[in-house]
Amino acid sequence: MNTQRYIYWQDEEFWIGYLEEFPDYWTQGETLEELKNNLKDIYTDFSGGHIPGARHMAELEV
Repeated sequence: MNTQRYIYWQDEEFWIGYLEEFPDYWTQGETLEELKNNLKDIYTDFSGGHIPGARHMAELEV
């Protein structure tokens, strides 16, 4: 099983978040569970190559 870190917060009635690896692509949900499902959908799109030109975040050891 793959795990992904995500950042999230509540802004009034919505939960907003993004995958740490893809900080430019935010999503939201009316509940935390809906937000998590939307984040899973975004990850599926990215990992399947359905979003061309997606920017990634990575670490570089120097």
